[in-house]
Amino acid sequence: MSMITATTWVPRGFAAPFPTKYDFNASEVERISSLAKLHLDDAKEDLENAQNGEESAPEGTAVTSMTKTSKSKGEIDDDLKEYELDKYDDDPAEDDEGEGMGMFGNVKSLAFHGSNDEDPYITMKEIEDDDQDREDLQILATDNLVLAAKVEDEVAHLEVYVYEDEADNLYVHHDVMLPAIPLCVEWLDLPVGANVEKDARGNYVAVGTFDPDIEIWDLDTVDCLYPNAILGSGDKDAVDGESQKKKKKRKKSKKVNDEYHVDAVLALAANREHRNLLASSSADKTIKLWDLNTTKCAKSYSHHTDKVCSLAWNARETTVLLSGSYDRTVVAADMRAPDAKVPRWGVESDVEIVRWDPHNSNAFFITTETGTVHYYDRRNAPSALGLSKAIWTLQAHDESVSSFDVNPIIPGFLVTGSTDKEVKLWNVQSEGPSMVVSRNAGVGKVFSTSFAPDKEVGFRLAIAGSKGAVQIWDTSTNAAVRRAFAERVAPSQGDVRERFVGVADDDSESEDGDERLDDGEREADGWESMEED
Repeated sequence: MSMITATTWVPRGFAAPFPTKYDFNASEVERISSLAKLHLDDAKEDLENAQNGEESAPEGTAVTSMTKTSKSKGEIDDDLKEYELDKYDDDPAEDDEGEGMGMFGNVKSLAFHGSNDEDPYITMKEIEDDDQDREDLQILATDNLVLAAKVEDEVAHLEVYVYEDEADNLYVHHDVMLPAIPLCVEWLDLPVGANVEKDARGNYVAVGTFDPDIEIWDLDTVDCLYPNAILGSGDKDAVDGESQKKKKKRKKSKKVNDEYHVDAVLALAANREHRNLLASSSADKTIKLWDLNTTKCAKSYSHHTDKVCSLAWNARETTVLLSGSYDRTVVAADMRAPDAKVPRWGVESDVEIVRWDPHNSNAFFITTETGTVHYYDRRNAPSALGLSKAIWTLQAHDESVSSFDVNPIIPGFLVTGSTDKEVKLWNVQSEGPSMVVSRNAGVGKVFSTSFAPDKEVGFRLAIAGSKGAVQIWDTSTNAAVRRAFAERVAPSQGDVRERFVGVADDDSESEDGDERLDDGEREADGWESMEED
């Protein structure tokens, strides 16, 4: 089994030109030990409980039966002494005047050098490959990183791709091992921890998994063994330095609380204005607001009665958070007023994704498991859930709209992806949305579609799904897209070949599937069918 559950882009200019390799030094050992101490303490306590249980086993049990038939410790010691087995592992006595190595008795006269550079008899020095490794890790200013949460043969990890647009190249730069199946990823531009300057920039990622903890990793460090921070119960005790007695009491509990999640983390949203704030939602029905400077939960919210699956911050009113839930409601709440009554909208089925319109701060999108996309104005909040009225509603797919994105550069440019394996591009105009093109991208069931965040690559779309492959689609090379957004696409000379870019080992199918497009391929209803033959 191999699948990609979530993807996100890293804007240009944030990644370090030369990422550093992980340095497992003494201070890092101490840091990891302190972070993992709670888990070790719990394991030791479980072992002690098990041992105590065996020692106090009642008469008649299998444990007591085995104890009676076995020899006592004293009897075992007598047997060892009789055959001198107690001295079996002892080193033989050395004779200072003799040769202790037998046939290799002249070993004391041999010279030993700490490195080959110190040996005068080695004239061919080792070729330093540090420069080659440094070049292999280099990330250019024109490169984008694409982060993909992947499960492969029951192994969970985060793959960090480098996308070279001019070279049509996509490759895995490095990966990060994860403790459980990842469900969501969010890029962070702020270093995590105390004593961080206000204008400091970083290149980090937050990962939510089936575990209730959120892990934060440094993307500029390769081959890390342990996250830079953990948001949740797994990090509390080691960081706070609580006593052993309190640690035992602070074991993970399924009881919902205001300090950390107790079930799978389903969504993450970083606040781009208040950069130290990260919102998370969980299957425990709560939303948590984390302070990245302290790595602690600042506030917990309970606006929903079922799993909260999607979050989005408003770009203009930066304290307003949009949340969608399996309780079939969407809430737009101001995080500064946790006790205030929140506006709420109802939809016909479970919510899949919520997104603000980056070109209209008062409008937002909702996608559902029945394949519908709704577009609402938050200023028209209903007095009752049954009175929710959308600006427009679109039946985009026959199955769940499992992925959705709004192009941040090009107004009116939407993408939907579904478990029906189709990716559809839409053009939203004053009269409503119209489909531009539908395409099977060859990634299986579509779990993630995301537009690139930079103006230079505004038409690039990352697609991933149940087959475990990432494809980058240059939508500007599609003839129907060029017609729909003609005023925003650079003019071309001659035919334009549609461009999909994948990892070298996985993109043979997509390359073979690329076709030259002309007006003859246009369907009667005005859009192109791009299905594979």
